[in-house]
Amino acid sequence: MKQILLLTLSALLCVCSFGCTTTRKKETEKGEQYKIAVVDLMILKRQKLSAFPLAKEIGADGLEVDMGGLGSRPTFDNKLANDSLLNEFLNASKDNGIEICALSMSGFYAQSFPFKETAVEAVHDCIKSMKRVGTKVGFLPLGVEGDLLQYPERREAIVERLKQVAKYAEEAGVVIGIETALDAKGEVELLDEIGSPAIQISFNFSNALSAGRDLYNELEILGKDRICQIHATNKDGVWLQDDPQIDMKKVKQTLDKMGWSGWLIVERSRDANRSPRDVKENFGANVAYLKSIFQ
Repeated sequence: MKQILLLTLSALLCVCSFGCTTTRKKETEKGEQYKIAVVDLMILKRQKLSAFPLAKEIGADGLEVDMGGLGSRPTFDNKLANDSLLNEFLNASKDNGIEICALSMSGFYAQSFPFKETAVEAVHDCIKSMKRVGTKVGFLPLGVEGDLLQYPERREAIVERLKQVAKYAEEAGVVIGIETALDAKGEVELLDEIGSPAIQISFNFSNALSAGRDLYNELEILGKDRICQIHATNKDGVWLQDDPQIDMKKVKQTLDKMGWSGWLIVERSRDANRSPRDVKENFGANVAYLKSIFQ
């Protein structure tokens, strides 16, 4: 009887082991460690429902959805604040199998995060929408007016405001990913000064490369716990597969070694010599290339 029980237990353990191995293999095959998204603003579909079927045609897994224009308004011109429109976005996401990977506050590229009176409340509005949508990442570029290389004297104001933002983000259980002009070492120091895991870095390949920095070393300095998402494209001119500035296989090796996982988001890298205005062709080529490397 004991022998029968032992044999049965052994068989069950084998089945479980095989099943677990198969599950891990399937997760790897599906590219669960890395997912590829596009930016609705950059595919010319800012806060438009048609961005979802287009992202599907492009072959992406997800979409970074913009919060809408900011300008002189106190907060974003945000369609997601409307319940009926929010439901339409959620349905479009579900129907097309396109996840909303992040909400983007691109309005701060041109507006002043350190000086705009309602800047913190505008980010808080984004956090509220993140909760409603169900996404964990909000993208906040510090922009021209928040460039700490050009305006180091604005650091105190930026840090103070990001500390306020961090409180809202912590309460909501989300992360705000900031894009700065600093190198990786400078960003580590900035994050340490802010002192909250709810503020991380939205890493952009183009920023590092245009400044002549070592892309792979920058990633390693930041480490997996400080990077919440990656804009995995360079400036326009050529597709990623033809870009001499990026060894994408080395990028993957670096991220694998770091143990990082998350969203790689295609922002640009159009081919100027083919059809620079053909959104589907350019973004489709870049998404397909990233998937061939990372998935």
